[in-house]
Amino acid sequence: MNYTDLQNKDPKELEQMVKDLRVKLGKFRFELANKSLKDMSQIKQTKKDIARVLTALNRANIKSKCQNPNVKSMSKSK
Repeated sequence: MNYTDLQNKDPKELEQMVKDLRVKLGKFRFELANKSLKDMSQIKQTKKDIARVLTALNRANIKSKCQNPNVKSMSKSK
């Protein structure tokens, strides 16, 4: 999964992907506890995928806030 692929997706799709990846990570952890997980790197890769999707989701949220004129600026004013 590439970050560039995620940039074009809808925020709803990204949220669903995060849910699915977290369920997948839970299954891997369960398999690890039962000593039935064959490839330990799957856990690491799934965590990285979750981080990529969350990054894309946060970018999409920030972008939508910047495009909305009713929302105040993200920077702090003194």
